[in-house]
Amino acid sequence: MIPHPAGTRVWLATGHTDMRRGFDGLALLVQQALKRDPHAGDLYVFRGRRGDLVKILWHDGQGLCLFAKRLDRGRFLWPSAADGALTISPAQLAHLLEGIDWRMPQRSWRPTAAG
Repeated sequence: MIPHPAGTRVWLATGHTDMRRGFDGLALLVQQALKRDPHAGDLYVFRGRRGDLVKILWHDGQGLCLFAKRLDRGRFLWPSAADGALTISPAQLAHLLEGIDWRMPQRSWRPTAAG
């Protein structure tokens, strides 16, 4: 997981993004399309058209960091909205990166009733 301070917001860029973009192209996309500051310390998550690659842009206080993950099989679950962004929790981001449905994660166990 990406080491980020408490209170960091995670933004999903809805729709698909040209995954040829790097630091500067994604930072410009954050500014122009999402109307956010890429240097504010939030995480911005982008997904490509095929759905098997995500990139995360984050400013750690010293400079921009760019993380990428490509799935060997399957696709990352993504919101269907065409443009804009939505915010998710860091826990939901962890589920997304593990290939778990971050919208409704399921427990693998159920609590038992005491008594």
